[in-house]
Amino acid sequence: MAHNKISLDMDPGIWSQLPEELLERVLSFLPLKTFLNLRSTCRNFNSILFSPCFISKHSPSSSSPFSSFILLSHPQFLQKCPLFNTVLNSWCDMSLSLPPMLSCPPSSNLLSSSNGLLCFSIPRSSCFIVCNLLARSIRRIKFPTCPFDFEFLTLVSTSNGYKLFMLSSFGSSTIHALVYDSVLRSWLQFDGCNQILSHSYYQKGTFYDGCLYFTTPEPFNVVCLDFDTGKWERSRIELPGSLTFVRLASDEDRKLYLIGGVGQSGISRSIKLWELGENGENWVEIETLPEMICRKFVSVCYHNYEHVYCFWHQGLICVCCYTWPEILYYMVCRRTWHWLPKCPSLPDKWSCGFRWFPFKPELYAIV
Repeated sequence: MAHNKISLDMDPGIWSQLPEELLERVLSFLPLKTFLNLRSTCRNFNSILFSPCFISKHSPSSSSPFSSFILLSHPQFLQKCPLFNTVLNSWCDMSLSLPPMLSCPPSSNLLSSSNGLLCFSIPRSSCFIVCNLLARSIRRIKFPTCPFDFEFLTLVSTSNGYKLFMLSSFGSSTIHALVYDSVLRSWLQFDGCNQILSHSYYQKGTFYDGCLYFTTPEPFNVVCLDFDTGKWERSRIELPGSLTFVRLASDEDRKLYLIGGVGQSGISRSIKLWELGENGENWVEIETLPEMICRKFVSVCYHNYEHVYCFWHQGLICVCCYTWPEILYYMVCRRTWHWLPKCPSLPDKWSCGFRWFPFKPELYAIV
């Protein structure tokens, strides 16, 4: 008795006649990474990414198919950025490849990251570039003036977009705070920071509870810019005593952390971690860096803490130094300190200029 051979091939006639809503529903069940690789085969696939089926299945509120990373930008890595997977606690075999227009330092510089977005400056084109590499979306933002000198750019994600904050003197002795609002698509200027931040200021801001917070050089203090009102305020909360340096980190919504050295005459004898009390009126000490780790950190910095910067990433408080290829990080949930190992692809004879960025790919982060 003859048996008809069952064809395993998909009938193009059936697939071509499927209603668009049903096709989107079927494709939404593909692994997201697989679908992203298929975008080059059909022009309409890019628009499907923003269909209700895809957004509901792959939005940030659903479980993300991607890991979170710490990204390394360094002069000895051209056209790529090594990635450290903080979920697997290991360096990735593959690096993050950048588009040609963004991979030619010093012609372009990675300056900040937030919520899956990366911000570059391209001085030769007098613009900033904000991009979502996962969604292949990009926005070019023209400098407010030409030429334009600026410092300490901070990319801040908001509920419906993002803001770019930076300081500029426009060639004068007066410092101005400039903010680009992606919703308004315009630049805003906030004055009054001359009385708050001096020309010796050298740190990016930390976003917390709707404000951008900074620490000042000695005498140490905490100041903030309220994005809604455009007003600068100096904190009245007394800082811990005998500080040699101080930095801030925040999970943006719940807690603000302070990391600082404690000692005399600029020499740190210990490194401590505080968090802002629930009443917002005092700093509560929560951890002291173990002695052996503290000795290594202090020797790395040579007591020159201008090179030290901090950021929050997925439950980690990361303490970095521009001159050192390792990150010191504090795992909040376990209350333990660790060193992130040196990137294995870094040459034995490495130069300074280690710039680390938190990076968690988000398909629907808007540029």
